[in-house]
Amino acid sequence: MWRALRWFGLRVLLLMVALVGLYGLLNPPTTWTIAREATYPRQWADLDQIAPVMPRSVVAAEDANFCAHWGFDMAEIRKVIASGSNRGASTLTQQTAKNVYLWQNRSWPRKLLETAFTPMIEALWTKRRILEVYLNVAEFGPGVFGVHAAAEYHFSTTPDRLTAAQAARLAAILPAPKQRGTSQGSARSRSIADGAATIARDGRAGCFQ
Repeated sequence: MWRALRWFGLRVLLLMVALVGLYGLLNPPTTWTIAREATYPRQWADLDQIAPVMPRSVVAAEDANFCAHWGFDMAEIRKVIASGSNRGASTLTQQTAKNVYLWQNRSWPRKLLETAFTPMIEALWTKRRILEVYLNVAEFGPGVFGVHAAAEYHFSTTPDRLTAAQAARLAAILPAPKQRGTSQGSARSRSIADGAATIARDGRAGCFQ
């Protein structure tokens, strides 16, 4: 029994590594969530086709230590544990693993797989690639997936023409894309805009720009 489980586990692990390696080179054509929920036309945008303020805004909103960690932000995890908070401490790499390879509903099997995929992605992809894939599969509104669709849907523009304010508004809806909108600025979007500017100044964008 143990030998059979080890045989199965090894092949699952090799399959996961192969999938991570594949999408390090090729753009994911779709994901489980996108295939089921997308209602707005989606188009891939390379990172060079996205205004630099957009990835900075996402990092400021979701993972300020993105360039410093290896997939898990241990300092942030310790803070959450110490405070007893229910808020998450998922990094952009963890979110990318979930969005590309897994499903959205919370469960221990999904979290276990996410924990396995995350270091593989960090090992086989560059930080630029992680952000590029994340920006193209994240949900920016009900049925609106990817930054190209988001720029067009919310602001009638293209990713390369997003302003700092628009990028901050898009990043502000990421934690709850089905409930939040971009019709007007908010305290959160203004804070994200300030954070993106700070990240640009202090060099925390160096790993992806």
